[in-house]
Amino acid sequence: MGRSCGLAPIVVLILTSSLLETIVPRNLSSVGVYCASSPGVDPGFAEAAESLGRLLARRDIRLIYGGGRVGLMGVLADAVLAEGGVVHGVITRDLKEKEVAHLGLTTLQVVTTMHERKAAMADQSDAFVMLPGGFGTLDEFFEVVTWSQLGIHIKPCGILNVNGFFDPLLELFKLATLQRFLRPEHRDMVVIESDPESMIDRLGSWTPVAVDKWLDRDER
Repeated sequence: MGRSCGLAPIVVLILTSSLLETIVPRNLSSVGVYCASSPGVDPGFAEAAESLGRLLARRDIRLIYGGGRVGLMGVLADAVLAEGGVVHGVITRDLKEKEVAHLGLTTLQVVTTMHERKAAMADQSDAFVMLPGGFGTLDEFFEVVTWSQLGIHIKPCGILNVNGFFDPLLELFKLATLQRFLRPEHRDMVVIESDPESMIDRLGSWTPVAVDKWLDRDER
């Protein structure tokens, strides 16, 4: 009776619901969108941003975006609001002071640094969409794609390829895969669509790629 049975202790790791939903979203209740602070030359870009915004509002999906009032960012936010939808903007204090913030949003979160801005958008979004844009748009989108690849979060990421704007980028994906810088399963992890409705449908039915978890959220 007094002898140890030699059984190892059982450790149970319990994740809180808020942490679990941050890593693996249960449903598509909010979408983070990255796009330009410029309208671009092709009017189809603004039309796509407006169409996506209306769609998010009609499906009761909250928009998470960079909080700007200009360019495609402003078109997108205004479209959601015009349809009675909810928009949460995240912007740095410096950008707000430069009067580029959209002050008519449902909520506007002001942070200190760009990293805080990106982390706040990522944590509050169930999925991500990239519209046409420049360096900032590409940087923000590929950071959340990398976080999915590394297992920091497991959230769908989609590229809305409006009028073939991202065709050269998709060719780069193919080349990177051919040269073995990118695994095919990681390349295919990114959803590619040209139509907003098809994009949201696919993000909502997305199945995560089985990858080893390299980093935790606090290591990003």
